[in-house]
Amino acid sequence: MSVAVSRRIVVVTAVHAPSAAFLPEAHASLCEQALPAGWEWRWLIQEDGRGDAVRPHVPDDDRISFRQGRAGGPGVARTMALARAEGEYVKVLDADDRLTPGALARDLAALEADARLGWATSRALDLLPDGSTVGFPGDPAHGPVERGAVLDFWKANDFRAQVHPATLFVRHGLLSALGGWMALPASEDTGLLLALNAVSRGWFSAPVGLLYRKWAGQVTGQQAHVDTAERAARAAVVEARARALGALGWGFGLGEDA
Repeated sequence: MSVAVSRRIVVVTAVHAPSAAFLPEAHASLCEQALPAGWEWRWLIQEDGRGDAVRPHVPDDDRISFRQGRAGGPGVARTMALARAEGEYVKVLDADDRLTPGALARDLAALEADARLGWATSRALDLLPDGSTVGFPGDPAHGPVERGAVLDFWKANDFRAQVHPATLFVRHGLLSALGGWMALPASEDTGLLLALNAVSRGWFSAPVGLLYRKWAGQVTGQQAHVDTAERAARAAVVEARARALGALGWGFGLGEDA
């Protein structure tokens, strides 16, 4: 990896036709990001499927790479985008969400300051259709998130993590070692988050880093997403993976004082 590419944040976005119209807003939020000298971002947009509805909404920016592929869900689309990812860090940005100013710089600062941290997350607010925002209850304290803490909280709170997987910022090598996102119809991002936390400490930034759009067409708002049997099956697979990784005894960034 060249020096220039190593100082790059790769932003990965899965998109399908219903959410494509929000891409310009996501792009605007990226353009507002100020990074330390020598650092840059590149945006990899991967359509979940092949059609003509998404491409017209992709902004004209040399920092953007757009590809299409066989439909398989957002986890598959993001993982396929990693084939062209060149950079030390990977940041998730859903097509219908917006970063807040300073979000990338805060994530970067946390991991650059401590080589033992594998990933970072931040506070998120729901962005409602009328433009107002609503916070999530139970955000953790600003600072490190210890190994296993996310799984414990998720298990005790009806499969809801205390940090939002849509805010994930992760070391590229660690993400690749874990195989990217899980092959699930949903909860693929939670599955990755729990796997990361099974093998590494993370970081939570208390300042708001993401506006998580709530709208009628989002995948997580559909009835299939809350189907009882499917939800239980997804949770079982996610938990089994995290516990298996934890039992292996391997960990990222472990040392004498870790």
